[in-house]
Amino acid sequence: MAITLTEQAANHVSGFLSKRGKGVGLRLGVRTTGCSGMAYKLEFADGVNPDDLEFESHGVKVLVDPKSLPYIDGTELDYAKEGLNEGFKFRNPNVKDECGCGESFNV
Repeated sequence: MAITLTEQAANHVSGFLSKRGKGVGLRLGVRTTGCSGMAYKLEFADGVNPDDLEFESHGVKVLVDPKSLPYIDGTELDYAKEGLNEGFKFRNPNVKDECGCGESFNV
């Protein structure tokens, strides 16, 4: 069981945490929503919750709640700039379907 970041994603998160001046890492999870059923939750974490599962990738701590892990286990998080767009890209091996807008998924 693991969640990983590409080097580019880890550099982006580290830089943002430095500018922000606080935080222990990145919190990744899922929530029920959207046309395909689930959507990713991504936020900077200021602390570790007692039930968090911790992963480390390229020096960045990734925190996941136990209920989300079965849906995102094996996911690699990348950060990409494509033309005028930039943002995180999720490479989740568990996804069976994604909605047309790319905001939600189904496992």
